Amino acid sequence: MKSTMGIILTGGKNNRLKELSFERSIAAVPIGGKYRVIDFTLSNMVNSGITNIGVLTQYNIRSLMDHLGSGKEWDLDRKNEGLFIFPPYLSEYGTGWYKGTADAMYNNITFLQRSDEEFVVIGQGYAIYNMDFEAMLEQHIQTRADITIACRNMSDIPYEEQKLLGMIQVNSENRIIDFMEKPLNPKSIMGSMGVYITRRAFLINLLQESAAKGLTEFVHDIIVRQTNDLKIYAYIFNGYWRPLSNIQLYYRTNMELLNPKVRQELLMNRRKIYTKVKDEPPAKYNEEANVRNSIVADGCIIEGTVENSVLFRGVRVMKGAVIKDSLVMQGTVVGQNVNLRYCVLDKGVTISDGKTLFGDSEWPLIVGKNVKV
Repeated sequence: MKSTMGIILTGGKNNRLKELSFERSIAAVPIGGKYRVIDFTLSNMVNSGITNIGVLTQYNIRSLMDHLGSGKEWDLDRKNEGLFIFPPYLSEYGTGWYKGTADAMYNNITFLQRSDEEFVVIGQGYAIYNMDFEAMLEQHIQTRADITIACRNMSDIPYEEQKLLGMIQVNSENRIIDFMEKPLNPKSIMGSMGVYITRRAFLINLLQESAAKGLTEFVHDIIVRQTNDLKIYAYIFNGYWRPLSNIQLYYRTNMELLNPKVRQELLMNRRKIYTKVKDEPPAKYNEEANVRNSIVADGCIIEGTVENSVLFRGVRVMKGAVIKDSLVMQGTVVGQNVNLRYCVLDKGVTISDGKTLFGDSEWPLIVGKNVKV
């Protein structure tokens, strides 16, 4: 896919992940023990041979920019092409804040204009999946589509959460005949994955026309409005995919990573998911440690019990502590005889000896970054 460039949209202000997204964008939220959410879309592009990638940021960008750095871990620290990060900027004629996804791309249209690739893959930075874009590009070329959208059967996502997605209807040729953005009553079980392929020149024209009309959203103002006028096709993806649209989906996705089949598809096949490398010693399990069905990252020291949980780098679990069905992020210290269940602890949390914190499987208890309990 040398003739293809990539754009990753990290979204606007979104507090549906509660305390986890107060100080960071959803794309920068930690997941699966050592990854960030954006690692998946970025790695998918790199694994598909895309080496010219722009990341369009908006709110709470410091954590994301620190994680991406120069793009070295993704082999994108290059003299030519590579990784480009586009934060909003203040000018004489505007506030700098993007008004929508189309507006974000239009404000960085020079990135598209100075590139010479024929096609563009646009991906969202909020979803977890492992996908090769090459087959999708081949279909796009064969169908002579204006836009191709990656779609899948969403029946494995609860009905209430399908209302947060873009749901579609297709004809016998997989041409999209109806696109419903966040519908109150979804008419089908096919939904958009937020991944689009189009020609670069065509995208530039769409963005310029939209800007001239004062339109700002790529999905609502371009795709939904012009579904009947443009040739928009669905590329059907049958693999694992989860959007981190709210705290329930985020928690459930981490728990699903404990399933060997899900973990094999996402993290252990030939398409590796890359992330920022940190030098940590291997996890240490003391004699009292009892760990079952859990993901334990490097640098952890465990003296207590951990079941059905995800521990990120450098977590310390003291004697007598019991952690079940929980997510414990980097640098957190869980004191002696602590009892945790259905909890999400952000980075640097300290839980004092003897504390008991219980949430619910549908509404996990969240403790914000660097909080002492």
